[in-house]
Amino acid sequence: ITFQAHPKYEFNYGVQDGHTGDHKSQHEQRDGDVVKGYYTVAEPDGTLRTVHYTADDHNGFNAVVEKSGHPVHPAPAPVHGKVLFAAPVHAAPVHHAAPTFYHN
Repeated sequence: ITFQAHPKYEFNYGVQDGHTGDHKSQHEQRDGDVVKGYYTVAEPDGTLRTVHYTADDHNGFNAVVEKSGHPVHPAPAPVHGKVLFAAPVHAAPVHHAAPTFYHN
């Protein structure tokens, strides 16, 4: 393992796949022992969740979550045709045999 006196990096990426509906991105940077960044995720209801985070030795990991946009809930599909109900189930009577005793 190589020790790096002052680690430093920065990266970002994003995905927007209309076929799968996968929409997300992330950006992060590190300068020494301090990491800052954010990521976004498209929620199933159409809103966008953004999480801004920081991490360091003094404060630990902290995150602030924001939600933007308006949720969209599709109307339930109408039911066509007859609605069938299962017939009630009646349990059969249970018969118990008389106890058997054993004598020596």
